[in-house]
Amino acid sequence: MIALIQRVTRASVRVDGATVGAIGRGTLALVAIERGDGATQVSRMAERLLGYRMFPDSENRMNLSLAETGGGLLLVSQFTLAADTAKGMRPSFTPAADPETGRRLFDALVDATQRRHSPVATGRFGADMQVFLVNDGPVTFLLRCPPDRPPGG
Repeated sequence: MIALIQRVTRASVRVDGATVGAIGRGTLALVAIERGDGATQVSRMAERLLGYRMFPDSENRMNLSLAETGGGLLLVSQFTLAADTAKGMRPSFTPAADPETGRRLFDALVDATQRRHSPVATGRFGADMQVFLVNDGPVTFLLRCPPDRPPGG
């Protein structure tokens, strides 16, 4: 599982001209589910999204997590983050999970974060979305919880 996270002052997602998810200060997470991902990656990514220290403390050091600041979390599915871009001029999406698995695990990530934090907003899985954000800093990190590999794989 991959998440590109950005510290934002605000972020929103629109589908067909309507806002489907929005937050104020907090974290925007673009999330890709990879082949081999499962409950382990969901649990670990939820922990990292809520606990990653990317917000300033009183000395302006990145020592506070989203959970500590009480900011919003906007989760947006983005399978293109799982693309293999190592060769040629066109991405291969072979590393990405199939849509059914991707939806199931993305929904599980949403549930896992909502059980531990509020507010959590989302885009719409599989939709053509427009994502608007004001990156604060700018601060952007790439988090990865590698997929499980079969024995000998």
